Amino acid sequence: MSVVISGVSVLIPGADSVKALAAGPEPGAGPVEPAALVGRKGLRYKDRATQLGYCLTSAALADAGLLGEDDMAVGGDIGVVVSSNYGNLDTVVRALDTLREGTVTATSPMDLPNASSNVIASSAAIRYGLRGPNLMVCNGATSGLDAVNWAVTMITAGRVDRVLVVGVEPDNDVVRRLLGGRHAVDGGAAVVLEDAGAARARGARVRAVLGRYVRTAGVGAVLERLAASGVPAPARWQLPDAPPAGVGADLLPGVERAALPEHSGRGSGALGVLHCATAVGLFDEGDFGPVFAVCGTDEDDASAGLVLLAPGPGAV
Repeated sequence: MSVVISGVSVLIPGADSVKALAAGPEPGAGPVEPAALVGRKGLRYKDRATQLGYCLTSAALADAGLLGEDDMAVGGDIGVVVSSNYGNLDTVVRALDTLREGTVTATSPMDLPNASSNVIASSAAIRYGLRGPNLMVCNGATSGLDAVNWAVTMITAGRVDRVLVVGVEPDNDVVRRLLGGRHAVDGGAAVVLEDAGAARARGARVRAVLGRYVRTAGVGAVLERLAASGVPAPARWQLPDAPPAGVGADLLPGVERAALPEHSGRGSGALGVLHCATAVGLFDEGDFGPVFAVCGTDEDDASAGLVLLAPGPGAV
């Protein structure tokens, strides 16, 4: 069973499209204003990651032709997988600070729903009527690509024909303290994954075809397994988050390498989905070979990789 990308959205400072993301986000851009994109209704008491998730969800569903005039998903039987490592960190820290300084009665009842790590996924599903399986992934550097793989697993297992995957990270003082003064990307990307047959049946535009996913220890091992998947040599290697100088210098010689610019901040849980959106931007520009997307840099840690293939004649 083939799984394709039929919709995509991007929203980070300096890049609000796959074309802009592929070209490189512009430095110095101001923060995204969610109310300007989805209206103010329903944003009050929602943390920033959830608000950004709303924007990405709406835009990705619209791009896939799955958003109705009432701003509800067409059909509704769509799964949701969201990746975010820092999503509600500010809410949790605020609640803990309140408890430490006072009692439970001092906490805000408005914070309670936002204290659950799955608030982004569940809130997007409720707002847009997405009634399929719902999953939140927040497991570090590989989280974004893991979320894509979980969506593929749902589709190939026959649970659902379509899954929205959102990767989003907020930027705030709490996150910056955790990152030692560095900032997070303050946005992210979303892709709609779809069974190729279901996409063909409704006349959807195929933006990319997903190839093999690998998860193992070490970037080198990941790349070896991706290369062994039978696809042609990659045209580009999407690098892990904040890669150290010379990472994998002996790997994929001659292949173009690209990373999220330092000024954009840490992609973290959003990075893997941003990689997918970047590949779509490259494919949209014309004939472009396979892209290897990789997350995770520590040889002693888990790393993950994904092959994204440009759609061609007979691809679906």
